[in-house]
Amino acid sequence: MDSGLYAAYTGLMARTQALDTAANNLSNAGTNGYRAQRDFFRGVLVDSLYPGSPETSQVGQTVNDFGILGGNALDMGQGQIANTGNPLDLAIQGSGFFAIKTAQGVRYTRDGSFQRSPTGVLQTPQGEPVLDANQQPITIPSGEVHISDDGNVSVAMPDGTHAIAGKIAVFDFANRYALTAEGANRFTANGEKPVPGGGVIEQGAIEGANQDAVHGSMQLVLVQRQAEMMQKALSAFNNDFDKTATEELPRV
Repeated sequence: MDSGLYAAYTGLMARTQALDTAANNLSNAGTNGYRAQRDFFRGVLVDSLYPGSPETSQVGQTVNDFGILGGNALDMGQGQIANTGNPLDLAIQGSGFFAIKTAQGVRYTRDGSFQRSPTGVLQTPQGEPVLDANQQPITIPSGEVHISDDGNVSVAMPDGTHAIAGKIAVFDFANRYALTAEGANRFTANGEKPVPGGGVIEQGAIEGANQDAVHGSMQLVLVQRQAEMMQKALSAFNNDFDKTATEELPRV
């Protein structure tokens, strides 16, 4: 079979999957703490289709060694930080994640849009506690809240002093790419052990997505055009095969 057909086919497969990724990135361009998915590629060989086939070393290497989308990897690049003026809005400058306690267990996020519950617990808008270094909830008394860049939470008391209420932890992972996205801006560690993060906390600010709408739209249009080109190329090869069969088979 003409190797051009393999190239067109694998190219169409890659662009179709990349189209889904680009659309998802664009739809979350306004999501706090969102980490975009980026494509990575591998060689698609005959042994992935026919394991142990004797043709693997011959056909696989010479005919079908083309790039195809191997999957998606999280882009851990920094998103843009915007000031909000809300003292319980927090952003991480640098590496690391906040830990929150959900119904499914501990999850990690860059979305620092927090609030104080009626009982004083620092939590997400969904009511999930934010955790300290010992993965325990943090209770904040009433009063003006100050959060230092290392996460220490202090509250101004009526006598003018400040009481330490706890410390918000920033966690990181030796292998961040082992994290799995859960929803738009939360991640599960998949057994990876968290370690202290190196990022600093900015109070009164929120980190946005690391995918902006302008570049996301451009990427989506580009991938759509590439997918259309691959589709046309595949159709051209199919037409050539049909023509060959029509002209040659009657002669046999």
